[in-house]
Amino acid sequence: MTVDKTAAESVVGVVLAGGLARRMGGGDKGLLELDGRPMLDHVIERLCPQVRMMALNANGDRERFSRWGLPVTPDVLPGNPGPLVGVLTGLDWAFANLPGIDWVVTAPTDAPFLPHDLVSRMVEAVAAEEADMACAVSGDRRHPVVGLWPVELRNDLRRAVIKEEVRKVDVWTGRYTVANVAFDTEPVDPFFNANDADDLAAAQALVSGT
Repeated sequence: MTVDKTAAESVVGVVLAGGLARRMGGGDKGLLELDGRPMLDHVIERLCPQVRMMALNANGDRERFSRWGLPVTPDVLPGNPGPLVGVLTGLDWAFANLPGIDWVVTAPTDAPFLPHDLVSRMVEAVAAEEADMACAVSGDRRHPVVGLWPVELRNDLRRAVIKEEVRKVDVWTGRYTVANVAFDTEPVDPFFNANDADDLAAAQALVSGT
């Protein structure tokens, strides 16, 4: 799949905020405070300058996100089915609302240190490797939900999650050519995510140095 030089202008960012946050005791991880602001503030601040526009994938009462003034789109399948359905939701939303948008970049709501060059490097990698999509890597870890996804594959993904009941991101992406884009982990792993209270405390310790 090829990408031209203006492809970054055809990327929409979708923050995946549809999880249940069980390890945090439930609720919205993105609304937890980090350095005196909701963690979602940090994610949006990092990602918004890199894309044409942004949306949130979240379930339940969308009014709790009203302060950000972003479109909120719930999962296209019920029952909090996981991030792969969040990706599908983002692709469907972009296709329905933003003609001309070719790509969706997704990131979780609990990753406050996202790289400032995330989108540009993913777009470049897809073009250079003639890949179908891209996935972020740091250290020796892949981060499947931090990805660049082509809108044109939304129907393929829909068949996978509905007819085949695929739920793991890697199972679906394994069918395609994926550009694995490696990012430096110093001074902070840009894909550090706050899964539990200890992680949130660690993020608080790190945030002053980023």
